[in-house]
Amino acid sequence: MADRTVLAGARVVLPSGMVEGGRVTVENGRITAVAPPLDAVEPGVAAPGAVEPGAVDLTGHWLVPGFVDLHNHGGGGGSFTSGTADDVLHGVRTHRLHGTTTLVASTVTDDLHTLAERAGLLSELAEQGDIAGIHFEGPFISPCRKGAHSETLLRHPEPAEVRKLIDAARGRAVMVTLATELPGGIESVRLLADHGVIAAVGHTDATYEQTVAAIDAGATVATHLYNAMPAIGHRAPGPITALLEDERVTVELINDGTHLHPAALGLAFHHAGADRVAFITDAMDAAGIGDGIYHLGPLEVEVREGVARLVEGGSIAGSTLTLDTAFRRAATVDRLPVESIVRALSANPARLLGRYDEIGSVEPGKYADLVVLDADFGLVGVMRRGSWVVEPPRV
Repeated sequence: MADRTVLAGARVVLPSGMVEGGRVTVENGRITAVAPPLDAVEPGVAAPGAVEPGAVDLTGHWLVPGFVDLHNHGGGGGSFTSGTADDVLHGVRTHRLHGTTTLVASTVTDDLHTLAERAGLLSELAEQGDIAGIHFEGPFISPCRKGAHSETLLRHPEPAEVRKLIDAARGRAVMVTLATELPGGIESVRLLADHGVIAAVGHTDATYEQTVAAIDAGATVATHLYNAMPAIGHRAPGPITALLEDERVTVELINDGTHLHPAALGLAFHHAGADRVAFITDAMDAAGIGDGIYHLGPLEVEVREGVARLVEGGSIAGSTLTLDTAFRRAATVDRLPVESIVRALSANPARLLGRYDEIGSVEPGKYADLVVLDADFGLVGVMRRGSWVVEPPRV
C-alpha cells in the first residue's frame, strides 16, 4: 500500500492563489492531489474545510511550499565554508527545522586550492541530494566592497581561474558571485552563462553602466541587493538601480531587520515585483545557536544580540537568520501579501535553480516539501519529501 497522508483544513497557498480549508494528499513523497477551489467541488468530494477521518487536521493554519535558500554559509554550528561533511549535514538539518527544504551551500573567499577542495566535498553532498548545489561567493570580488572576506585572498575574475572552480564542483556549481567590473569580469559572466551557472553581481563597486554591461553579458542575480555595493545616487545611480530595473535579474534580499530597512525592502518589491525577489539567509554557522565567537572562513566573527560582525573592523558578517523568521517578518512587519512572500521564499529561487518542475509550489506531481505555519506565521510543521521533519501538533 502506498505511503499516504492527507493534510486538511489549512489555508493552502497555491500558484493561483490561496484556498481556504484545502486538502493536500501526499503519497510516496510527492503531492498527488490538491483540493479544488470552493466553487469547483464535485459531488461526492469532501468540501474544502471538511476534515475526513485519518487526515492531519490543519484547521487555522497556513500550508505553504518548503523554502528554497540560494545563499547560505551554515547553521547550528555547522560551517559550509570549512566544516567536515558531518558539519555541513548538521547545518542543513538545522535549516530544515526552520522550513528550508532545499538549500544551496555557499563558500567564502579563500585560496583557489582550498576552494577546489571544498567544492569536491560539497559536490558529493549535492550528488547525494543533501544540498542543491554550490555557490561560490568570492574570491572574485572587489576589495572596495569586500565585507566579511579576506582582502589578501581576493583575485580578479580571470576566466581560467573561474573555470577551475566550476570544474572542481563537478557539475554542481549553481552560482558564482562576481565583481563584474574587475578585469576578466565580463568574460567570466559569459563563461558562466555558457556553462549553465548563474552569474551574480555582488561585492561590487561597479557603476550603473558597468552593471548594465554585465547583465547584457548574462548576469541574472543580484547578490544580497543593497549590501556590499554602492548606494543609489541621483547622478550616479550605481548597480542597485541597474539591477532593480532589469526584468532579467532576480534580486536577493536578507530580511532580518539588520541588513535592510523595511523601506528599502519595499522599494525592491515595488520596482522588481514579487516575481523577481528571492529571500535568502546569508546565514553563518551561528544561525540557530546564539551569541558567541565564530569563524567565517579564515575570519573571526562575534555574534551579539543575533547580529554577526567581524571582530576586526566590525563589518556585518553574514547573518543568523532562518527563513521562517524571514517569512514572519515579511508578513507582520513588512506587511507583504502571503502569496508574494511564498514566491520570494520558494517559487522564484526554485525557478532560478531550474527545479520548479519538482519544488517551489504546492502542486500535484511535485515533491511534498511543505511548511505549516500557525495563524501568527510561526512555524509549527515541516515536511520534506513526504516525511515530517517537524510534526505539527494535532488540532
